[in-house]
Amino acid sequence: MKIHGKTAAEIFDCVRTLTQSRQLLPGTSLPPVRDLALELGINRNTVAAAYKRLAMAGIAVTQGRLGTIIRDQYEPGEQEGTLAGSPLTDLASGNPNIEWLPDISAALQSRPYKPRLYGEPTVNAGLEAYARKWFEPDCPAPFEVNLAHGAVDAIERLLNAYLVAGDKVAVENPCFLSSINTLRAIGLQPIGVPMDAEGIQAEGLASALAKGAQAVILTPRAHNPTGCCLSEKRARAISRLLAKHPNVPVIVDDHFALLSGAAYHPVIPRSTYRWAVVRSFTKALGPDLRVAAVASDVATSRQLRLCLAPGTSWVSHLLQDIVEVTVTRPETIRLIDKARNDYARRRQAMEQALDAQGIGHMAQGDGFNLWVPLQCDDQAIALALARQGWLVRQGSVFSVQDGVRGLRITISAIEPAQCERLAQDIRRSLG
Repeated sequence: MKIHGKTAAEIFDCVRTLTQSRQLLPGTSLPPVRDLALELGINRNTVAAAYKRLAMAGIAVTQGRLGTIIRDQYEPGEQEGTLAGSPLTDLASGNPNIEWLPDISAALQSRPYKPRLYGEPTVNAGLEAYARKWFEPDCPAPFEVNLAHGAVDAIERLLNAYLVAGDKVAVENPCFLSSINTLRAIGLQPIGVPMDAEGIQAEGLASALAKGAQAVILTPRAHNPTGCCLSEKRARAISRLLAKHPNVPVIVDDHFALLSGAAYHPVIPRSTYRWAVVRSFTKALGPDLRVAAVASDVATSRQLRLCLAPGTSWVSHLLQDIVEVTVTRPETIRLIDKARNDYARRRQAMEQALDAQGIGHMAQGDGFNLWVPLQCDDQAIALALARQGWLVRQGSVFSVQDGVRGLRITISAIEPAQCERLAQDIRRSLG
């Protein structure tokens, strides 16, 4: 194996060729920057630029003092979902409680399917009217409404509309798993911004913008994995900060909007040129209904419509019919209200159990997940809990940069008796 080249582009092409020909296998360490620069007779900055480009392309990963290693490009990232066949009590899935998902067969019976052809409007008029009324109090005017195949799909399309590979994106740290995987897949560099009980921290976001973040993704309520919601005071601080950077696109991932018991506090200043608010139907209607509504400025909307146009990948009108009928039925509205209250009840039971054991946690959150920050090895704690029959997520998998440790507990189906026993087992595991 011989790396050659005099420019960053030549070194990049050489290493890529070596990986494609299997001469450089996943896990192989590349020479230290200083050593390769001496060997090739070039400036260290040239090698550093090549390694940075390899990392952005997903070919290698930089691990600080451990150096740069070739990445397994086919290794799947950590994913949400149930672990099939596990004998453990699953509190790691991030799923809704299936008992609160509506029966969508009623929608198929009440509205017979009408075939649509190429060239027809991509968004049902009725669903667009519903979404517009939903977004109107919270979005700068004017705005337009589009649909995507779920919140993750919407965010990926928006990032592709705004940015190019290698650009930096400010995200919450810890960060939603799908956001981490999306950024990696399209070659963007995440800059982690610390969280607290009031949401993303303004000081950290200011630092990320100073470091060159060219877009911002933030969650106003039910942040995954922490459950935190933006307070009104924090939202105002974030909005004032973003007003100083009107050219930086802002994506608000309000995925839990239908079920949230927390107020929505706007963060997008009117001076921001490019922005979008994403609201998913899947948390309330079921993960298999891959539909999310996107409100955005007109220019962003036009870019989205280029790839969501008839003949490409618009959201199926059959799915739109199901969503429109289901979400507007009085039975569904009542069911969503009950689900919202039930999720809050289960969260409160878990928080009270943790308090009784003196275990710190992100309090008064929202959503399906609750966060227990840790100062110790979270993998060891997760393994200790597994030996006691619990499956939870270790917090480090949600980390954008080093330093995030904790446990994410999915509370959507937890029972009060389980809360007490789990809190006792966490205390025992912490020892």
